Amino acid sequence: MGKNVQLRKLVFAGLFAAIIFIGISILRIPLPAIVGRPFIHFGNILTVIAVMQLGFGYGATAGAIGLGLFDILNGYAATAWLTVLEAIILAATVSLVFRLVGYDEQHLAKLYVVSLAAGVIKIITSWGNGVIVALMAGSSVKVAIIAASSSLLAATINSIACFILVPLIYKLLVQLGFSRKRFS
Repeated sequence: MGKNVQLRKLVFAGLFAAIIFIGISILRIPLPAIVGRPFIHFGNILTVIAVMQLGFGYGATAGAIGLGLFDILNGYAATAWLTVLEAIILAATVSLVFRLVGYDEQHLAKLYVVSLAAGVIKIITSWGNGVIVALMAGSSVKVAIIAASSSLLAATINSIACFILVPLIYKLLVQLGFSRKRFS
């Protein structure tokens, strides 16, 4: 990879990290839950788009920094490591599925396959996060599993929003000239 491409990816990863952080800070809707303090936000949508645009390494870094920094600065520092881990798992899933559909930016159906995979993995990782948080708080495994399961409303809403919005936003970015090929 040439130095210009590497620098361009680094700059855009920084921009995505900042946009993810600001997007969560400004646009979030808290929801009640038994475990944690979940909320509806656009951080995962922006992380998925970052990975689709920049690839796994830079996209995962942008998501981990943006989401992790938000957690550290907004009262979630004890579990920020879980958020970073979730961002990396999300990025790996998106990268793998996007590669499997052939990095196809033209077919909306293939973009929906990628966003569906992102939404499903987000529900799974949010559940796992909830179990770990409940266990860290001293719950038994059975109680942690039940509590995490009953606290998935925000993750489900975020996943549905991800499924609907990612392909549309991504197609718009491609039409505006922000194609994945531009970063290769």
